[in-house]
Amino acid sequence: MAGRDREAGRRAGDGLVVRTGRKDDLPELVRIYNHYVTHSIITFDTQPVTVESRLQWFERFSDTGPHQLFVATTGDRVLGCASSSAYRTHPAFDQTVELGVYVDPDARAAGIGSALYRTLIETLRLQPVHVALAGIALPNDASVALHRKFGFTDVGTFDEYATKNGGYISSVWMQLRLPPSS
Repeated sequence: MAGRDREAGRRAGDGLVVRTGRKDDLPELVRIYNHYVTHSIITFDTQPVTVESRLQWFERFSDTGPHQLFVATTGDRVLGCASSSAYRTHPAFDQTVELGVYVDPDARAAGIGSALYRTLIETLRLQPVHVALAGIALPNDASVALHRKFGFTDVGTFDEYATKNGGYISSVWMQLRLPPSS
């Protein structure tokens, strides 16, 4: 996100601020993400990532387009992030984004994912986005519930289509149509 200078953060209660992600957030975002890489199946990465390897990922986001990155913080502590990325590179999918949300394992069930998604989805309604998708590795009841809370509906399940840690992984795919804000 070269040139990011927007610092308008949204207060979400209890000192929680949701703001645009910055490059200096990457070490904490990598720490949070790597927890899920090594201790769960919710990400399909099988090896921890590095700050350097995440720079290219970070540079895909913009303040002014459909690909957004928001972080939740309290004070100087990064508690999680939510992002919207290209679903596919084909031009036919330009109005479709794939969402992801990762919360610090020590801060789960505190409303952080909801605060992040509220900001992300409100922002996407101002962009040329028609559909937001989420692929959720199963089992992950908390993520499925979060998506349903924001109006996502199930559109299908891929059964045992990936492997990690010696086991097969299934995913439910969910979608949300995003009519523009009025």
